[in-house]
Amino acid sequence: MPIVNKKIKKIAVFTATRAEYGLLYWLMKEIDDHDALQLQLLVSGTHLSEVHGHTIDQIRSDGFVIDAEVDLQLSEQDSRIDVVHAMSLASQGVADALSDLKPDVLILLGDRYELLGAASAALIMGIPIFHLHGGEETEGAYDNSIRHAVTKMATWHGVANEMYYERVIQMGEAADNVFNVGAMGLDNIKRLSLLRTNELEKKLNFSFGKQTVLVTFHPVTKAENPLEGFLE
Repeated sequence: MPIVNKKIKKIAVFTATRAEYGLLYWLMKEIDDHDALQLQLLVSGTHLSEVHGHTIDQIRSDGFVIDAEVDLQLSEQDSRIDVVHAMSLASQGVADALSDLKPDVLILLGDRYELLGAASAALIMGIPIFHLHGGEETEGAYDNSIRHAVTKMATWHGVANEMYYERVIQMGEAADNVFNVGAMGLDNIKRLSLLRTNELEKKLNFSFGKQTVLVTFHPVTKAENPLEGFLE
């Protein structure tokens, strides 16, 4: 993260899922190891859910001290009303955490619904937001609107490439506050020890054929059926 203000000492990081925790890991570690900075970690969302693996245990085993837990009372259900309820709990819980911790900046990554509650709390409480991975596009998902909404609530922006840099500026953000820092996942890739094919097969308990295809699917959350189009 660029040094945007030398007065910044206490840096709060919000994580709600394994997805962005993996991307934030090295940034969090470097903040934690920095002599002049204090990491304040807010853990929420699926990290606290037994149904989703209770991955807060992984965060602790990685050596991080957790300063606040924001329970969104998630269940196996993921209906639209459940999401709205979770967002309201995120707003309340993050507001309480920010009131106690009084960070100089809150780091948010991405576009999940929990971020909208967290960003709203920080905005009203006067805590500057550093938003990572803004300016991107996800067609057919409300993630897209959430990402852009968080961009408008943020003070500083770390984007993944030049296209997203230009888009954030086109949205009215000051160029001096937008930084092309590259994709966060590259920090992991640069440090990753790659497995040999046989090691990966053993780890996954899966044998690769001559042609193996990995398919991922992003739910179309704006559709009545989020899996619309996947099985057609």
